[in-house]
Amino acid sequence: MFKKVEHIGIAVKSLKDSNHLFEKLFGKEHYKIEAVESEGVNTAFFQLGETKIELLEATKDDSPISKFIEKKGEGIHHIAYEVEDIEAEISRLKEEGFTVLNDKPKKGADNKLVAFLHPKSTQGVLVEICQEIN
Repeated sequence: MFKKVEHIGIAVKSLKDSNHLFEKLFGKEHYKIEAVESEGVNTAFFQLGETKIELLEATKDDSPISKFIEKKGEGIHHIAYEVEDIEAEISRLKEEGFTVLNDKPKKGADNKLVAFLHPKSTQGVLVEICQEIN
C-alpha cells in the first residue's frame, strides 16, 4: 500500500547550478549529495515537510537521466511513493496490470530500495516505489 509521496525527482543538467537555484527557491540548503553509480547519476536532496525534492544529474551519456534530458529537457522526472513492503507492492502492482520495470527492488539513493513503473501504464508518469532499508 502506498503511504505518502516520498519525493519528487527532477532531472537537471548541472547539480551545482540547480542546487544554487533550489536553495534560493526553498530558502534552505540541500541535506545530502549522493552518487548512485548503478543509475549513472549524482543526486541532491532537499527536505520540505514530509516530502523531499531529489535533483538528478547524469554522470554518463547513456544514463536514464541523460536520455530523459536529451528527449524532454530538464524537469520533473518521477514521483516516488513510500511503501511498507516493496516486494509485496511489486507483486500487487503486476497483478493489477501495471508494467513494473524491476522484478526485484534495487538499491537507490537516500538509503532506499526502489522499483519503477513504466509510464505507459501510469498515464505518462514515471512512478517510483521505495522502502527504507533497515
